[in-house]
Amino acid sequence: MTSTSQAFLFDGKAIPFDSNETIAMALDRAGIRTLGAGQGNSTGRYFCGIGTCQACTVSVDGTRMEACLTPARIGLQVERIASVSL
Repeated sequence: MTSTSQAFLFDGKAIPFDSNETIAMALDRAGIRTLGAGQGNSTGRYFCGIGTCQACTVSVDGTRMEACLTPARIGLQVERIASVSL
């Protein structure tokens, strides 16, 4: 069961999460599957779930991180990235 008091912000919107969830898992459950710019001409999305494809890269408190590997924590500021440089 998700607690609304346990949330992070994604582009300014509160996203509730369960204990032991990653950012990507919580976003997916919230119906958010487009995470911004991906590598090359692709759109960022939660895909591999193990950090291999780098397709879920988002800004977490100002640092680029893979949403599928990053544990959700109360108060995180998560944002889409406009473009990804390789």
